[in-house]
Amino acid sequence: MIQPISITSIASISALGSTQKEIWQNYLVNKHFLVEKKVHYKTVFVGQLSEENQQKITLLRKSDSKYRNLDDAVLFAIFVAREAVKNSNWKSENNFGINFGSSRGATSLFEKYHQEFLETQKSSTLSSPTTTLGNISSWVAHDLQTSGPEISHSVTCSTALHSLLNGVAWINSGMSEKFLVGGSEASLTNFTIAQMQALKVYAKHNAELDLVSVNTKNQFPCKSFDLKKKQNTMVLGEGAAAICLEKGIVKNALAMIAGVGFATEVLVHNTSISADAKCFQKSMKMALGQISKEEIDVIVMHAPGTIKGDQSEVNAIKKVFDNKKPFLTTTKWKLGHTFGASGMLSLELGLFMLQHQQVIEVPFAVKQTHPKKIKNVIINAVGFGGNAVSILLTAN
Repeated sequence: MIQPISITSIASISALGSTQKEIWQNYLVNKHFLVEKKVHYKTVFVGQLSEENQQKITLLRKSDSKYRNLDDAVLFAIFVAREAVKNSNWKSENNFGINFGSSRGATSLFEKYHQEFLETQKSSTLSSPTTTLGNISSWVAHDLQTSGPEISHSVTCSTALHSLLNGVAWINSGMSEKFLVGGSEASLTNFTIAQMQALKVYAKHNAELDLVSVNTKNQFPCKSFDLKKKQNTMVLGEGAAAICLEKGIVKNALAMIAGVGFATEVLVHNTSISADAKCFQKSMKMALGQISKEEIDVIVMHAPGTIKGDQSEVNAIKKVFDNKKPFLTTTKWKLGHTFGASGMLSLELGLFMLQHQQVIEVPFAVKQTHPKKIKNVIINAVGFGGNAVSILLTAN
């Protein structure tokens, strides 16, 4: 880090809600927000938007004739971008940069247009412009009427935090003083879920599932950060999140970005990382910079709910922090794995804990000692192939 960078607002939409008050309240209750969905005549768990929030996206789609042919991933991004910019009181004339990423992009539309092609051997007129990856940031820029740079990219599940890395780099370069960064994912399609099932990482849905419950009404399909689980329990979710970055220390900052780290492992398998997640070890050490590891209070883990994924990240944390492990938590047991948006939704939880000075426990994980004060929080994300990012947040 060359200079301090402030986070002046955050906005999100997910299974947990679409307002900061609602989302924090849903973190405080000891239950998940996953629901059942029919896929290929079978029932699976997913983290989808509530009916109320789906209606908000529908209203956004109907608000402009040009938006009616856009994928939900684009509309999610527009929705959270509007909220984040409004909360930071940015104006279009500020010409701030925009970087939205997505692991899958316009998934639903791509599948729809491809199916039409298979059936008719013809492609719809809008099939190309509405499914390109750059489609997301360009439409956000159109909606906000800014002329700053627009960047879209995909780095699988660490995409949103790579957006943050880009924003930090632009600000540090002196080419921009403000950057809107985020991730968006609308991945709850039959084909996408089938892909995860083919990898044998998706949570099973049957009477033989070994579900843990706090009470008889609250079971946990996704056991992210349960190191005793006997099977993979990843559940897909949908959503988006965005933050506003500003150069320097500003009065309305929610928190400061005190360090960033990134690393990529040499591929052994298309989906694998090493048993002790060397990529996470490197990214966390880089994010720490000159800050002592003893000063880290909380880590919001990537923890996708898979046996190897969860354990390798914990192993990496033990390697870096020795016997003084920070408090560990994660989001995916509550809202599912939102692929390219997941890192920013994890960062949102980190901001909440800094703001409210309260950690969020994973109810079925081993009990941990709560930090007396929360000042420094690390956010982790990693994607297929071991492309890890770690972000160090510190209280303003």
